[in-house]
Amino acid sequence: MTDAYIYDAVRTPRGKGRNDGSLHEVTSLRLSALTLNAIKERNSLDGHAVEDVIWGNVTQVGEQGGCLARSAVLASDLDESIPGLSINRFCASGLEAVNIAANQVRAGAGAAYIAGGVEMMGRVPMGSDGAAIAVDPSLAMKTYFVPQGISADIIATEYGFSRDDVDAYAVESQKRAKRAWDEGRFARSIITVHDQNGLPILDHDEHMRPETDMQSLGALKPAFKEMGEVMPGFDQVAILKYPHLERIEHVHHAGNSSGIVDGAAAVLVGNREFGETYGLKPRARIRATAKIGTDPTIMLTGPVPVTQKIL
Repeated sequence: MTDAYIYDAVRTPRGKGRNDGSLHEVTSLRLSALTLNAIKERNSLDGHAVEDVIWGNVTQVGEQGGCLARSAVLASDLDESIPGLSINRFCASGLEAVNIAANQVRAGAGAAYIAGGVEMMGRVPMGSDGAAIAVDPSLAMKTYFVPQGISADIIATEYGFSRDDVDAYAVESQKRAKRAWDEGRFARSIITVHDQNGLPILDHDEHMRPETDMQSLGALKPAFKEMGEVMPGFDQVAILKYPHLERIEHVHHAGNSSGIVDGAAAVLVGNREFGETYGLKPRARIRATAKIGTDPTIMLTGPVPVTQKIL
């Protein structure tokens, strides 16, 4: 089987995913095309150098609807002969796009692919596509559906993570993010986003909060307590599924949860011959990929069994 290599990886800075975020004026299409152009220009590729563009995106509605991958190709400087494939595997969509590209290379279906994804959470809100698992009672009841925030609180309750535990983890995460940025660890991959007039809009990760400490986090109220305990009462749904839990401890809030951000990223994946043709040095080799389905109620534990599976 042919080896698959990562030759380059780029991403935009992460903008705050809200109306006053720096990337709010930029469309998903333009941000996607920006990353495709960066891959082409940085590696001196011909416009037709890759076999396909595989693009991950969760909320495929509105400006992210249709086949955003193909639209991004047409909006970029790539040749119009290159097709595009949009995929949705929820939070792993961009990762799965890279996995598909790698497996295509390994199978000999093509010499090179651009894979990645985009999510403009400030312009296309999470859940705005009306997912069946949340809105169709026949499926929601079967799976004991709860929002992800409740899922995170269930996991914390099940495995004994306290509010102090998750807050301390968040503080350390913010410190490490700032330190990594200051040390230039992202410098090779970050591409500045400009407006239509060529003026820079964003050149750094906007959502970082290096000043975060335990005291400031301690002042925040649990984000999912009301929807869990009062209306619509998701805690009872969780306890029906997991009767050994007497109650759900609500420990997550805006300061220790995943950020709501805007951004796009792209990875150039190819075989050895492709790299030799363009004089590119591999940055990594993709040796294997794996996927798995897990308990849909807590849902967030998937990385554990899929890692065990691939090992």
